[in-house]
Amino acid sequence: MNLELALRMCEAAVKQAGREGALISVAVVDAGGHLVAFQRMDGAEIAGPVLAPGKAYTAVAHRMSTADLAPLVVPGGELYGLAGDRYVCFGGGIPLSEPGKDHRVVGAVGVSGGTVAQDVACAEIATALWEGA
Repeated sequence: MNLELALRMCEAAVKQAGREGALISVAVVDAGGHLVAFQRMDGAEIAGPVLAPGKAYTAVAHRMSTADLAPLVVPGGELYGLAGDRYVCFGGGIPLSEPGKDHRVVGAVGVSGGTVAQDVACAEIATALWEGA
């Protein structure tokens, strides 16, 4: 993960949000969950600066999308009780894997501000940029 690519990923997510009619915040983190890049659209919700990095952190920490993690943290789920201060367990966070056989997670993108479907769509656009790099 490098700053130039992370910034391009944020910009791609913001452009998709414009097409979706959403106002978002987007964060890209490295393999350790540390923030590399962040953007917040004018007028985006006040929770975005917490939720977007939280979704990215959660996706990298668990090596799975937050949309896939969501059903595991509900009562009766395998990971019930996981959600807390640092974990955000609803759609919009996607891990970024290194190309190759081992698919080692090297970062993640997190998006917050739209509907869950809009957040996921914006995160997927950013992820596609990563995969094409």
